[in-house]
Amino acid sequence: MQRITLWIAALCFLSVGCQKDYISRTEIRENIEESELYLQCIENLTDIQVHDIFAPPVAARVYAYPCIGAYEAISPAYADYASYGNRLQGLGSLDIEVDTSVLSYDLAAIYTFNELGKKLVFSEEKMEAWQMQIDSMVNSWQVDPQTQDASKAYATAVADQVWAWAKQDNYDQTRTMPKFSVTDDPSRWKPTPPAYMEGIEPHWNKIRTMVIDSAAQFRPAAPPAFELEEGTVFHDLVKEVYDVGNNLDEEQRLIASFWDCNPFVMNQTGHIMFATKKITPGGHWMGITGVACRKADADLMETVKVHSMVSIGLFDAFISCWDEKYRSSLIRPETVINQTMDPDWLPALQTPPFPEHTSGHSVISTAAAVLLTEMFGDNFDFVDVVEVKYGLPERSFNSFMEASQEAAISRLYGGIHYRPAIEDGVTQGQKVGDFIIGKLLTDQGEGLSELR
Repeated sequence: MQRITLWIAALCFLSVGCQKDYISRTEIRENIEESELYLQCIENLTDIQVHDIFAPPVAARVYAYPCIGAYEAISPAYADYASYGNRLQGLGSLDIEVDTSVLSYDLAAIYTFNELGKKLVFSEEKMEAWQMQIDSMVNSWQVDPQTQDASKAYATAVADQVWAWAKQDNYDQTRTMPKFSVTDDPSRWKPTPPAYMEGIEPHWNKIRTMVIDSAAQFRPAAPPAFELEEGTVFHDLVKEVYDVGNNLDEEQRLIASFWDCNPFVMNQTGHIMFATKKITPGGHWMGITGVACRKADADLMETVKVHSMVSIGLFDAFISCWDEKYRSSLIRPETVINQTMDPDWLPALQTPPFPEHTSGHSVISTAAAVLLTEMFGDNFDFVDVVEVKYGLPERSFNSFMEASQEAAISRLYGGIHYRPAIEDGVTQGQKVGDFIIGKLLTDQGEGLSELR
């Protein structure tokens, strides 16, 4: 009996001695920041979007809900960061009924982001493979399995509630609404070569907004009257696009190409047609957001906050822009020029498959730049390396607004927008961005003071 007691005591001693030294929750956060894991998650979602080919407005939706979910998962651990509950349209306070005593809120933000991302992309297997890589990384950090399991359970609870909110934004309903109708109206948008794709997302103005009151809250000025006689305003605008396109210098061509951000470009060589996949406009600005966070050495909470704000801005900006696009349904320059000036003329960029007014790049780029300027400052210079992986050189900017202004004018260089679509789009985006700042950042006292 005494020998058995001694064996039990020895085994207990060995068991205690062999226990792993698990890292603390503070060390988990440090590892996430050091590995830039959240930024890697954003980039992974971008890569999947490029593979799956999402239209620009839909891509903004794919970014927004995971970013908001990550913010909602992590913000309870940071007293200075208020929940978006009851501050975004239709989103109430989250009610989480899981044990939070041992979880890592920081790790949960990563899991929440990926769980929501998986629900929004087509290639679910790619997101699952990415999550397996994350699990392997977390295991190598010596994270307590109990902490890991609790973090996943909490992340699932947050993701479920954010997803229930997302499912009420009318996206599913718009999938079954009528297609855009092409008529004989000479001013009305028509599909453009080479693919002659139908108008995408004609009912995007019915998607529930997040912060702005409605899709039409910042309705821009109507485009000039469609008049083709020489001396009319519209004729002069068409002529400007034609002349600029015929006299582009090397720098203007580079600017047009850099900001193209067309997720599905059709290339035609003889009788052969093939597609080239690229990043979306929103994806480009999410990439710029990551560049800014890296340069500012933003911590994890700040990084999650900034990405959530920019994703919200992009989401509402696309709704505002698309509301006007399909209200005015104005014909694109390429169509008018081919019909009235030069049947062989081609723009520097392939014309996107939706109406002309206002310019999506102008609206969403300005909204994103306004938000980033509020959070990082007026003269935040940076090097935009987002397009390098797509074969384009890096470009340097002295501020976010400078970058957004270049993105806007690039559409004239590209031959795909008249000037009013660009200028009115900038004004529209400024109003969207300012309104979101007033609702979510002004006098909230919720961090980011070091970044402003």
